[in-house]
Amino acid sequence: MKWRLPNLHGFGFTLSVAVAVVLAMIWPGLFSSWGSFQTSVLIVPLIQLIMFGMGTTLSVGDFTRVLKMPWPVFVGIVLQFGVMPFVGWGLATAFGFPPLIAAGVVLVGSCPGGVASNVITYLAGGNVALSVTMTACSTLMSPLMTPVMMKLLAGQFVPVPFWGLMWNIVKMIVVPIALGLIANRLLHGRAPWIKKSLPFVSMAGIAIIIAIITALNRDTLADVALALIAVVAIHNAVGYVLGYWGARLLRLSERDARTVAIEVGLQNAGMASGLAISPLNSSETALAPAIFGPWMNASGSVLASYWRRRPVETGADSVQSG
Repeated sequence: MKWRLPNLHGFGFTLSVAVAVVLAMIWPGLFSSWGSFQTSVLIVPLIQLIMFGMGTTLSVGDFTRVLKMPWPVFVGIVLQFGVMPFVGWGLATAFGFPPLIAAGVVLVGSCPGGVASNVITYLAGGNVALSVTMTACSTLMSPLMTPVMMKLLAGQFVPVPFWGLMWNIVKMIVVPIALGLIANRLLHGRAPWIKKSLPFVSMAGIAIIIAIITALNRDTLADVALALIAVVAIHNAVGYVLGYWGARLLRLSERDARTVAIEVGLQNAGMASGLAISPLNSSETALAPAIFGPWMNASGSVLASYWRRRPVETGADSVQSG
């Protein structure tokens, strides 16, 4: 197991985010600006740092492993970009959110799998190798797939700068992960403190990002909070359900289907937050991702605990992964 957010299964991460949100709602000025400095400019660098940390946990083998299990990875990627964007669009339309908030729901659905999915898969007793490879491959595909899905589905809500999205994903996600891969290669085993500290840095970074977004949208959030939380919960749950049953219908094993369900249900909400700020230039669009992040970690922890108590028995998994 490579990427472990400490205390994730104990809801420590969710608790830290909840504290950040409460503080941002009570004292929004503390998180929205420091004198003439606008804190929103911190969001993209923080996400780049988080993605660098993710890169240090990966290796080239995590990308090339697709050659050893092409069918499960293909099924997972198709479900990743075929379920969540359209479900997000359907929910945003059905709930009649204002355009900027609706675009945020579609945006979080159009992003690749989240970095926490590997941890949740590990806790659930799933196929960690498949999870890591799916996360790596969907992230690698995101510079194309995320702008395509946004143009197709969110274009009716807001103008979508296709090339701007693509370039920002490359700068914000692909380049930091590539640098993390290089750092992992060069420093492998030489600086263990880096790998130990980066998960804590990532947790703190995500909490700060959510606090900033909450502070910038406190009044708007008060009007749509309950509806948006409901949409996020439904979006996440539908991802689990369709990811699992879609994988089973396409003849993946029980263990692999559980892994795909987690990958589909957990999105890279941090990436969505960064894209909402730049190039979409809307803190309101970042609201759905800001809520989705902590929610998916809490729900994923519950799902992992449920499946952990129901392990797949050797020889009982009759459907093969191909």
